[in-house]
Amino acid sequence: MGFETVIGLEIHAELLTDTKLFCGCRSVFGGEPNTRGCPVCLGMPGSLPVLNRKVVDMAVMMGHAVGCTIANSSIFARKNYFYPDLPKGYQISQYERPLCTNGSIDIEVGGKTKRIGITRIHVEEDAGKSVHDQDVDTLFDVNRCGTPLIEIVSEPDMRSPSEAYDYLSAIQKILEYIGICDCNLEEGSMRCDANVSIRPVGQQKLGTKTELKNMNSWRNVERALAYEIQRQRGIVESGGKVVQQTVLWDDKAQRTEPMRTKEDEQDYRYFPDPDLTPLQVSDEAIEALRGRLPELPAARRSRFVDALKVNAEHAAVLTDSRAVADYFEQVLADGADVRQAANWVMGDILRMAKERKTEVSQLWTTPQRLAAVLKLVADGTISATAAKTVVDTAESQHKEPSEVVEQLGLRQVSDTDALGSAVDAVLAASSAEVQRYKAGEAKLMGFFVGQVMKATKGKGNPKEINRLLSERLGRGAQ
Repeated sequence: MGFETVIGLEIHAELLTDTKLFCGCRSVFGGEPNTRGCPVCLGMPGSLPVLNRKVVDMAVMMGHAVGCTIANSSIFARKNYFYPDLPKGYQISQYERPLCTNGSIDIEVGGKTKRIGITRIHVEEDAGKSVHDQDVDTLFDVNRCGTPLIEIVSEPDMRSPSEAYDYLSAIQKILEYIGICDCNLEEGSMRCDANVSIRPVGQQKLGTKTELKNMNSWRNVERALAYEIQRQRGIVESGGKVVQQTVLWDDKAQRTEPMRTKEDEQDYRYFPDPDLTPLQVSDEAIEALRGRLPELPAARRSRFVDALKVNAEHAAVLTDSRAVADYFEQVLADGADVRQAANWVMGDILRMAKERKTEVSQLWTTPQRLAAVLKLVADGTISATAAKTVVDTAESQHKEPSEVVEQLGLRQVSDTDALGSAVDAVLAASSAEVQRYKAGEAKLMGFFVGQVMKATKGKGNPKEINRLLSERLGRGAQ
């Protein structure tokens, strides 16, 4: 029997606000445990939540970015469940009337565009943190309680782990471009719950799902989904039934492990939060936030291909992050050639950023400095080979490229008289090779160029050397 995989994803993205969702406590990662809490975070009797306006703005912008309908009126609800890191005994979220609904995003599947529906984007607060490895008892840290999140819930439109990976990557890029989440997977500021089931091909009814909880590595999401699909197939093919449950991914064992029986929505006993009035967002505010959106990754990638004539593969690399795309465009604005700029950004600039474990925007080699180096190559002042030495030296020593050129003596010799003398000396010492060249061995031109470069200690301008050699040797035998 053939089976079809059905995957839906719930992405939790922590928002880059100064303070938490409903109080004035700072919203930052890490720090001394239990130093950023207050009666609101802890749900103390008599404490009241006050909504952070910036959170609403960020959520609306994300809704616009994926084509959602933005609600003028939405409602906060209490999601009730008992867990040690949830001091109030409930989580403030949205349920029946979320802020953003009915969006979508396109991904590439097998060379074709596939649209993945987005059911909703809603605002909610994060729970605290349970620490299991510092004591015989589980410890509790309140610092994360109340951190503002948006939850992005997809339709069950993905049919393979690779589609899930591509969808997660696309959402991550949009969040980064908008600047509302740092998407630091290691710190958990972007996490994913994945729902997966299988069903016979052609069947419309969904199969029994399992939920992979709190994944913060997209490759692990891909691996965990692949494992869970095979596990479910094995159960069904052997005559068993898949049990609805929440599972965790054991990266070391490369398998899923049951965590708990999966709750249904009614188990959470959602009801409107009595301490919060309905959230009202005017049409004017919604449109104003649309105007604050930057050019998004897909649109920027298309523009690079259509307007700048960058090939599609290179455009994908150059728009992988907003910082890289901004860097590339600034190099162009400072006068560099598109092709040269693209090759340098994708090559040496990304290499240096990776080696230094930093963003391209933090490199000493700014777009202006890179453009200056490329200009030196274009006007023949230095060779392309020397340019790499210039960039690496300037970066490591924090010097200007022009200073490095003079310091290392990398300026090319383009003086016709000086180069002419070197060319004449090489040809005089290579009479046998000259005869062979004139007899038809055109490949010997490379030999002559190399000898002249050696004679000029690598400083000869290759274009001028080639011109002078061709002038003296003629075209050779045909």
